[in-house]
Formats: sequence, structure tokens, C-alpha cells
Amino acid sequence: MNFTLPGAEPFSPETQRRLAAALAGKGSGYRARTRHLRPDGGPRYANRLLFESSPYLLQHAHNPVNWFPWGDEAFAAAARENRPVLLSVGYSTCHWCHVMEEESFEDEEIAATINRNYVPIKVDREERPDVDAVYMQAVQQMTGQGGWPMTVWLTPDKRPFFGGTYFPPHDGDRGSAIGFATLLARLSETWREQPERIAGAATQIGAALRRELAGGAGGDTVDADALQNAFHYYAQRFDAAHGGLAGAPKFPSGLPVRPLLRQHRRTRDAAALQMAVRTLRAMADGGMYDQIGGGFHRYAVDDAWLVPHFEKMLYDNALLAVAYVEGWQASGEPRFAETARDILRYVQRDMTSPDGAFYAATDADSAGPDGRAEEGLFFTWAPAEIDAALGEPAAGLIKDYYGVTAGGNFEGRNVLHVVRPLAQAARDRGLTADAAAALLRDARARLAEVRRQRPAPLRDEKILAGWNGLMISAFARAALAFDDESLAAVASRAADFLDERLGRDGRLQRVWKDGQARLPGYLSDYAFVIAANLDLYEATGDPRRLQRAVALDDVLERGFWDAAGGGFFTTSDEHETLPARDKPFYDGAEPSGNGVAIMNLLRLHEFTSDDRYRRLAEESIRAFGDILARAPMAMSETLLALDFRRDKPREIVIVTPAGDGLGARPFLDALRPRFLPNRILVTANEAEIATGLARLVPLAEFKTARNGRTTAYVCRRGVCGAPTTDPREFAAQLQ
Repeated sequence: MNFTLPGAEPFSPETQRRLAAALAGKGSGYRARTRHLRPDGGPRYANRLLFESSPYLLQHAHNPVNWFPWGDEAFAAAARENRPVLLSVGYSTCHWCHVMEEESFEDEEIAATINRNYVPIKVDREERPDVDAVYMQAVQQMTGQGGWPMTVWLTPDKRPFFGGTYFPPHDGDRGSAIGFATLLARLSETWREQPERIAGAATQIGAALRRELAGGAGGDTVDADALQNAFHYYAQRFDAAHGGLAGAPKFPSGLPVRPLLRQHRRTRDAAALQMAVRTLRAMADGGMYDQIGGGFHRYAVDDAWLVPHFEKMLYDNALLAVAYVEGWQASGEPRFAETARDILRYVQRDMTSPDGAFYAATDADSAGPDGRAEEGLFFTWAPAEIDAALGEPAAGLIKDYYGVTAGGNFEGRNVLHVVRPLAQAARDRGLTADAAAALLRDARARLAEVRRQRPAPLRDEKILAGWNGLMISAFARAALAFDDESLAAVASRAADFLDERLGRDGRLQRVWKDGQARLPGYLSDYAFVIAANLDLYEATGDPRRLQRAVALDDVLERGFWDAAGGGFFTTSDEHETLPARDKPFYDGAEPSGNGVAIMNLLRLHEFTSDDRYRRLAEESIRAFGDILARAPMAMSETLLALDFRRDKPREIVIVTPAGDGLGARPFLDALRPRFLPNRILVTANEAEIATGLARLVPLAEFKTARNGRTTAYVCRRGVCGAPTTDPREFAAQLQ
């Protein structure tokens, strides 16, 4: 079997043998993801990505491009052959990554140009956030914008000299003056004929890259100013009609709800709560929310949350579940609690592995009637499909409630979205409110069953430590707020998976796929998993979780801490050296690792009374002081930590005696619905405190269950109020 690629030298006999063996190992049912097939249905081409486990890299394993994975082999080949590197970064559920693959990387002529002139490298950004962060910053410097797919031209020593995002294949395509094929030819010519120009660009970009990724200058900042300035920014740009920030596209992270809820709690400014509530309602009503299956899509392409980009990401749903839990606590709206539960039901049903960990994402595209991928087909509806699935009166109610029309709102089909209150739709149909609610519930279940018969979008089944940490936090926080032990069990099972499968010599690995753990964990992995363990400790009282958080934070401090400037680097001392070492401070698609790490430090200080944690948090805040002063709205996760720091967090200890049937429940019931973000919670029995917990949590020392009854202690900075055995008095102390 010969897999020689257009424009490339033939593979060595050993590589050919390995490719054939890897292909045979896929089994007889394997269907190569390519349009280049032999008469027997097998793939005409294969490249080194066939040896990888990343779903994104495997999607490109049968392109005619001579792809390498990121690694020494590729850069050694570039140096040996004096060729530039063509770096392409994306992820498996990225719609425009699929478009660029189909248009350019599956094109044999473009592939031949790449293979003759470049050493092409594919990177899964979800597996290598360090590579993604460095070169995304370079692209943003060069073009003023970023995104995926990301396309960067590098020297053999990894320095970028040109880049962009999606490029259409040819001049004039999609309104572009210069297409990818032209760029490839011109940059190759410049490489050969004007090497000094390439070297100058690489030097200039590299210097700017190192300055930008260093995190800016440190400095003192007034917490209240940063918090207030961020609120003013959001207030000035708030979309009063649709929620979120004005304009399109609309990302849920564009208007961070959680800082707004804290602004309202801190200042009692009604506008902050109104902005948060309006946004939570609009997102849950919109097409960005999967009205049938639960869970949120990536973002909306319009300003009304109507038409989504249909991929679903684990981290988005984790962050939104927490936002809806807090929104329920702050506003009391029952729908917010139900939305949070709906997200978690979706994750349990569709995104949980047999071993209890959480998968990464699902695609925007699914197969249409002709077998070709179509965006959103799985999620959208024609009126006739609803009529056939439901019949009357349910079909009429659903179409009225979700705005279904003959013309549709997305390529002739309908993205379901709430267009009127259910009570109004019920009145228009002559139904009672209860009857309409029952019809809606049953219709959603039936439509979900019909939808399950459609070809489903691709699911990226790699397991990422950090993203799992975010979802563990979501389940743990919801478990505590909703008094749901089943949610806590889901979180505990996933946390055990991370300990057992992604723990190695006390450290974290980032990726689990095909039965193997790979790649040392990054800052975000440690920060998110530490936070998950703290949240799970509060939800379950299991001291192993607090011990794990302490141990992982110790690894983070030793390997990632910037002793010279404060804050944490993305990479540790054991990671690969890149042209710059990123120290992330802005929130992006995911929260800033530094923002979460600072909050972890503040919480650990409250739990353990170890002042080292407080000092590290203060140094980190100072490291980003000038950015907080200039652009606090870009650091919403850090704003949560600032709010915690300037408050006097409540230190709540609930001590139960042996044999108390109700235990801590009456006290926890007083806590659950309260929006009290700046607190720690310790729930333990007297025996646990006496046999070791007090060493881990000194605050618990000498605290007892008085007169054999569960006793609550509410403290601030180590100063406690009167212990109480009365849940009503406990509630008053929380007020």
C-alpha cells in the first residue's frame, strides 16, 4: 500500500509500514474522513497524523497534505531542508476548521504546493494550549484579530513571521482579494529570495510577543475602582433589548454575569442585577440554548441569541451552569435553577464517559441526506417534522411557543427559540397553564426521541483535565445549592477519574484518550482542578478533596510560579520551551488560569490559615495591577477574586454529633438558596475534627456539637459569632 502524497517525497519503507499497520488497526468498519478514496473504498492518502490519538489530528490523517504533529521531527526536517513551517491550529468541533480542510487541505493542488515548499504541522489547540496561546498572540499582533482555524508561518526555530486565521482557497473566494494558494506561493518565494525580510519580521514579532505575554507591568490597584470600572463598561454597552453586550456575534462570556451579581450584592445597585437577569433570561429563551436537548451552543451569530454556532463545548456549559445556579440564588427565579439542572442532565446523558469523566465537545455539523456535512441540521426543524412527531394540539403549541414558521430562520429550517410566554401561547390555544406545561414537557421528550434517530454530530471524546475540573465544579455547586446528592456523586466520580487516570507522581496530566494519559498539565488544568476539589469538598465534606487541592496547589507553586514578577505561567519548568512563555491574564473562551488560581489561593488561605496563600494571591494581583487598572472588564475571573478579597468572607463551620439523623441538613437548607459567594464551608462531625481535620482546617479546632446537637459557627477572619444550634439563628447570622 503506497500512501505517497502529491508534491512530497515518498515515505520511507518504515513509515509506509507503520501507516499500513495503523490503518489496518482501525478495523474493517473504518471510514476514512476524506474525499480521496480508492476503488475499494479505502483512503488514497495517509500521513503521520494517523499515529495520533487527538480526534482533531485524526480528522486530517487522510488529507493529501504531508502533515506532521507538533514535535522535534517536524522542526528538524524544516531545519534540514531549509523550509518554513506551516502551522495550522484548530479543534475537532470547529466549523470553519472543517471548511478550510475541505476547501484547501483536501485540494490536491494546494496540498502539492504545501508539500513542496513547507513542513506542515497540525496542532489541536485543546491539547496544546501553550502552543495555541503563543501563536494566537502573534496572529493578533499581526492582524488585530484571532480565531480558529489559525494559520501561522514559522521559521524552523519556531519563530512566527506571518499569520492569520481562515483563508479561502483562491483569490476572490468569499470576497477575499488574496486566497490561500496565492499566499503559499508568495511566502515561499519570499523565503527563498528575501531571507533577510523573513528574519527581520520574525525578530520584530518575537520581541513584541515576549513583551505582551509577560503580563504587563505590575502595580498597585484599588480593588473597588477595578470592580466599579468594569461595571460601568458593561452598563454603557449593555443591550437592553436582548441582554449581553450590544452587537453581534454574541458570546455568553461577553457580559460576565457572575461579576454583575457580585456588584449588586456589594453595592445594591439594581441595574447590575437587572443586566444579569435580562441576559440569563434571553440566553435561555434563545436559539443558542438547545430547547430540546438542553445545554448551550458555542455562541449566537446575531444580536438576539437566535441563530447559534451549533458546536457545544464542555467548558461553556460548565461555566453557564454555575452562572445559572448563582442567578437563581441572587434573583430567586425558579427557571434559572431548572436551566442549570437541564444543562447538567444534558452533560450526564450525552457528554459523560462510561468511567464517569466528561467528553470535550460536539460538532456543529452532521450528515445530511446526501451524506455531506451540514451545519445545524441535527438541531433544526421543519414544521412538517414537528407535525409528524407530535400531532395536535402539541404541534400547534410547540410551533407557537418556539416561533416555528414555514420559511424558518436558518437556511429554510427553524432554530427553536421562545417567542412568547407559555401562558400566552396556552391562552391562544385555549389551554390551561398546567395543560400547556404538561404538553410542552411531553413534546420536548418526543422531539428529543425523534432527533436521536438523526445522524448525530461528531463527539470529541478526549478527556481534558481542566475542562473536567470546570464541570466537576458545576455539578458540585449545583449539588450543594439544590440539595441533590446524585449531582455530588457525578462530581465525585469524575474527580476520582482525574486522580486515578490523570494523576502521575502527584502531578496532573492534561489529556486522556484511548486508554492513555498524555501531556503534562498546564496552568488551567491545575487551577480548574484545584477549584473543583475545593467545590467538591464544600459539597460533600470529604476531606480527601481538600487535601488534593492543597497538594496540587503545591505543585503549581513549585513549577509555574513567576518568582521574579508574580503570577503563574501557562507552562511549568518541565514543559517545552517556546518563543515566549505565556502568563495569561485575560479571560478568553475559558477563564484565565491566573484569575482562577488567585481565587484558589484566597480560598485556601481561609481554609488552612496559611498566610503563604494570601501573600501569593497579593503578589499575583500586583503582577496584573496595571491591566486591572486599564481593562478590568477583560479579567472577569480576577474580578471575582478581587470581590472575595475586599470582602470579609464568612467562614462557616457546621459540626455534627454522632447519631444525629438530620445532621447538618437544616443548617445547609438555610444556606442553599442564599447568594453568598464569598465564604468557605466546612461540614464535619466531631470525630473527624478530633482525628485530623483540625490540622488541615485550624478554624475547626475546638469546635464541638454543643449539648449533643448540630452546631453552626459563623466567623469572619477568625472571629466567630456565638455558636448556635438553631437553624433560624444561623440564617440570621448569614444575613
